[in-house]
This record gives sequence, structure tokens and C-alpha cells, in this order.
Amino acid sequence: MKMTEMQRIASVDSHQWSSMSPLQKQQAIRDFIDTTGKENIYQELEMSSPFVNTHEDISYSPDADNIQLHSHTFFEFLCCRSGNIEYLTGTDRYRVTAGDIIYVPPGVSHRPIFPETMSIPYRRYVLWVSQAFFDQMAANWPELWEKAPRSGLLRTAGTEWAFLQDTFRRGCEKAESGAPGWQMWVYGNTVQLVADMMWALSPNGPEPPLPEKRELVDHATLYVETHLAEKITLEDAAQHLLVSQSTLQQTFRSKLGVSFYRFVTQRRLIAAKNLILEGQPLTSVGEQVGFSDHSTFYRAFQKEYGISPSQFRKLQVREGG
Repeated sequence: MKMTEMQRIASVDSHQWSSMSPLQKQQAIRDFIDTTGKENIYQELEMSSPFVNTHEDISYSPDADNIQLHSHTFFEFLCCRSGNIEYLTGTDRYRVTAGDIIYVPPGVSHRPIFPETMSIPYRRYVLWVSQAFFDQMAANWPELWEKAPRSGLLRTAGTEWAFLQDTFRRGCEKAESGAPGWQMWVYGNTVQLVADMMWALSPNGPEPPLPEKRELVDHATLYVETHLAEKITLEDAAQHLLVSQSTLQQTFRSKLGVSFYRFVTQRRLIAAKNLILEGQPLTSVGEQVGFSDHSTFYRAFQKEYGISPSQFRKLQVREGG
């Protein structure tokens, strides 16, 4: 679902949306979730532009946006303005502070991890860049992408890269203004920003911050990742990790706000989307990522994303994803 479509369903036109404060936008999203029953809209969001989308986002409480594990068919850059959160990308968990930029390529599972109580809102600039945009840049400057990392975090505060925060801000402000030619301006701003980001994330850039020291939740997510195509049970996972089933279940609920089995399903569906985009036969995708049969996979996919696997494939082909 495109952001513009969500705005339409929520009865907010593009002019109203651009003039709303982050808190008002969050409430509109909350009302949309309550009205439609779509619990994880971040799983469904797609770009409105064929190249670049950018906006400011804010979360005031852990359950405000109900952000669960998800992935995108585009590149996502998140520039943190404030907050004291952790961020899970793939199986790595990072402590995020103001000035940090999170880099998530297409198909990589990710989500914020909020503390139980938030004394500081999680504010961030969000930049979505399509595969088509990257393909154009890579075709002209292939050396820029040769050693680009799969995903990661760039710490800019107190470094020569601190100016990137202003680059994010200018892009968001220009997009919000809706002034004539804003799309071209944002495109050019993004070319510069992405080029700087790729340089900063390359071996020539600063030493990247290390993920957080692995805890039970990290060992558990890694277990799920490495056994995705197999039958995964809470009993087997707990036994492998040398903890009780109740401890493992409580860890997922307290840290990620979902049950162990819900997390496994979300991770399998993300892997399934990647296989669909690779052109794998729909009849075998489900079993490749651990679903017992095609009908079980179909129902889970439909429930999570609101469309069938075949509709997802057609949508991506039509949009060049």
C-alpha cells in the first residue's frame, strides 16, 4: 500500500497531510489502523514515487505505530533525530542515538525495539529510495557500489559526517513544501546524500559501531534465521538455547512485543517475499521457508499483507520492483 493510498483511506488529502504535525500524522495512522484492522501497516507500505520518497516520522510510545518486523522492496535510510531505542536489522541489534543513520537494503528484515517506557520520542527523517534509482546510479558509477555493506548503522554525531543530518532535513522540508519543482530538487538532494552515505559506509569511512552484545533474544533470532526452512518449535528453540519455554516466550513478548511463533511467521513471510521477487515458483515458496503446505503459506501471506502471493508478484512486476 502506498503512503498516498493510506492517506486517501484515512480521509486525508496530500495538502492536509503536508500541513499536519508529526503528532497529527501519527494519530491519523493510528486511526487508520483502528478503522481497517491492519495491525502491521509497515509490512505493506510501498513508495508513491518511482524514485524517492522522504518524510519525517515520530513515535511517542512503544505501541503508537505498532511497528513490527517488516521489510521493503526499496532501500530505506533512517536518520535518528532523538530517542533512546535499539534497532534490529537482520540478526544484528544496534543501540541508536541522535545522529545515527540506519541503512536497510531491500528484503532485509528490520524493526525498532522500544524501551518499556519512552521518556524521549523517537524522531527520525525517513528516506525511501527505489531499486530503479540505485540501478541508475550504479550504472553510471559502479565503483561506488562495489563494497557497499548489506546493512548497518552510521554514527555521525561528532564526526565529519554530521552534515548528513541537514541533508536529510532539507529533503524532508522541500518535499513537505510541495513547491514547484520539489520532486527534482529532492531527487538531486538524494543523489548527493546517497553518494555521501555509500562513501561513509565504505572501508574508507569511519569505523562502524558494533552491534549490541548478544543476549537471549539475539541468539533466538539467529536460531530462527538459521532454521527458517525447517520445522521450528518453541520447545526445540528453548532446548537449543538452554532456557525454559516460558523464559523464551516472555523474552519475545517483552523485547519485541510479539509471541515467538508470531516472530517466526513474520520472518518466514519476509523470506518468502524475497523468493517471489527472485522468480521462484509460488507453489514451492512456502515450503522453502518452512510452511507446512501451500494453503497455510497462502493464508498467512494474505493475512499479513492483505494481498495474495500472486498479487504481490504482479504488483512488483507492474511497478518495476
